[in-house]
Amino acid sequence: MTAELTLKIKLLSDTTFGRGDGVVGLVDAEVEHDASTGLPIIRGRTLKGLLVEACADILYALGNPEDLTAAAKWLFGVGGSNLDSQAHMRVGRAELPSDLVAYVKGQSFTPTQILESLTSIRRQTAVDESKFGVPQEGSLRSARVVLRGLEFSAPLHFDKEPEETHLALLAACAANLKRGGSGRNRGRGRLKVWLEGTEAQDTLLNKFEKRIGGVRA
Repeated sequence: MTAELTLKIKLLSDTTFGRGDGVVGLVDAEVEHDASTGLPIIRGRTLKGLLVEACADILYALGNPEDLTAAAKWLFGVGGSNLDSQAHMRVGRAELPSDLVAYVKGQSFTPTQILESLTSIRRQTAVDESKFGVPQEGSLRSARVVLRGLEFSAPLHFDKEPEETHLALLAACAANLKRGGSGRNRGRGRLKVWLEGTEAQDTLLNKFEKRIGGVRA
């Protein structure tokens, strides 16, 4: 690996990055977490998918300019990639601050205690409009949420040195990533995402804005 940046994710609202199942008798949707510590995490695969979505929105809005489309393929690869079209960036899993992780590992708390201290359980039910707002029978569902205000960091690894266009587009994708996780269309999962590394996020965004100025013209 020749280069590494960090993707920062701050939760602006309670968020559920689910693991695809629940815990019988407790929650229908459990959050991703480290089984050994109980600390919430976000899978790298999940983050990459969100970045790809954010990138697709940007490219569509700009009319899919050739150079940015090529930069997107360089970063994220394409479906059914061969050796010429594989992604040059790998997204690692996002974790809470390293000092918090170290503190938790040095204590005698159980994983369940740690998980419950950083999360909460939200319950909701569907409403039967034909019965004047009465909850639908059997529709009660519960989901664990990671509490707002927590901040995660995910390493971004590159197998080749990224060019300015790659980094500028990546910064724009991060800035465009505003929501994530399940329930994001119902008020959960508001995010603030940015890059940390060789150049500040604002500097990279300024370069991207200069680049798309020509596209818009």
